[in-house]
Amino acid sequence: MSVDLLFHNVTVVDGTGEPPYQADVAVRGDRIVAIGQLEGYRAQRTIEGEGRCLMPGFIDVHTHDDTQLIRHPEMLAKIAQGVTTVIVGNCGISASPVSLPGVPPDPMNLLGGADAFIYPTFDAYADAVAQASPSVNVAALIGHTALRANVMDRFDRPASAQELEEMCEKLDAALQAGAIGLSSGLAYTNAKQAPQAELQRLVDIVGAHGALYTTHMRNEHDGLLDSLQESFTTARQAGADLVISHLKCAGSRNWGNAPLALAALEKAASEQSCNCDCYPYAASSTTLDAWRVDGKMEILITWSEPHPEMAKKTLQEIADLWGVDQWQATERLRPAGAIYQMMNEKDVQQILAHPLSMVGSDGLPSDPNPHPRLWGTFPRVLAHYCRDLKLFDVAEAVRKMSGLSASRFRLQDRGVVREGAFADLVLVDMAKIEDVATYNDPCRTAPGIDLVVVNGVVSYEQGQVQQRNGRLLTRQSVSA
Repeated sequence: MSVDLLFHNVTVVDGTGEPPYQADVAVRGDRIVAIGQLEGYRAQRTIEGEGRCLMPGFIDVHTHDDTQLIRHPEMLAKIAQGVTTVIVGNCGISASPVSLPGVPPDPMNLLGGADAFIYPTFDAYADAVAQASPSVNVAALIGHTALRANVMDRFDRPASAQELEEMCEKLDAALQAGAIGLSSGLAYTNAKQAPQAELQRLVDIVGAHGALYTTHMRNEHDGLLDSLQESFTTARQAGADLVISHLKCAGSRNWGNAPLALAALEKAASEQSCNCDCYPYAASSTTLDAWRVDGKMEILITWSEPHPEMAKKTLQEIADLWGVDQWQATERLRPAGAIYQMMNEKDVQQILAHPLSMVGSDGLPSDPNPHPRLWGTFPRVLAHYCRDLKLFDVAEAVRKMSGLSASRFRLQDRGVVREGAFADLVLVDMAKIEDVATYNDPCRTAPGIDLVVVNGVVSYEQGQVQQRNGRLLTRQSVSA
């Protein structure tokens, strides 16, 4: 048989959690067509395994790449990690369907300025993605805060009946056009005044479409367990699949509560469809908000509109320079971005290791000084937590980054190495892979990701994007 690509004598880590095995893998067109001892196959290109692992392309289930993949379609930060699919529109923030009357409200400014929000319908966004032809696949959630920003003049209140009706109409249209679900960011200022009843109306529509609800919960600090219950209840009543975004025990008073949070997740998962995602770091990154400042944890400022010169300084250093306290400094700096050292490493490891957790970077590509998770999440899971700390074996690490993610987000025929699946593949040298992105130098390409295939085409090799062959994965194509 003649094929396009033949991986010869690779260690296949197939994304299902099953043990790795030695085989040849053949690709023709955009699919894997054969796995085994393929001695009679002729290939346009043969790639020798040389002790390396062939894995499914990683699926970054938690990104804010909505506009990045249009403005910078090479998506080097992601494809260089072996990521072949990104889920955008998380934390209530999406680029569509949005028509803003003015400056993007916090936290929608994490995606950029007013020029980032030029997609009044999901179809308009889909057209822009197709025209950009990014190097990775993309599937899109619709943000609850984005829906609010379309119809509300201010956010310190629940939506009115008429406003909620308009939000429901926009969500329904976007889901019909191929969006995969709804996200919320209830901890943020511009969504926290939304009562559960407002979310329930929207999530009911999600459930009716057989789609997904993801949530950056109302409180990841002292109210963690109550917020989990609110999330479970909302999704269960709607009959919608649920993903808890970046599950964490935030703030020192909440450290050590990972077992309680995971027990609640396990109990819910026995009764309804739910998972969580997480990133492999003990620091978070988002907008600078006074309510997050506790005067104890280290907070690194990554950008500030009124005081750009203060980037890369800690909040305490800035407060000392100005002769004020941290809260006064915060108000002077805003709008701004920050990295918060708010988590305990033991909690991080317990959540990351749990069978219900998937991996998502939560990276912020518009941040001029991003958290290292933007470039380092997936190599860090493989190198630091899997190979070095042995928190889990390589089969489980890859399942969390591919097969489990594809199953939960209903990305049909993706996330696994098997005959008939899409040829989204990454060739990894487990001896050489390292997470080299740091807080001081975050935009660094990891060694050990030797080659990445997207929809059957070698798209990344020798540290560079070779071809861009990503697709928009709509809900219709997922369920076809």
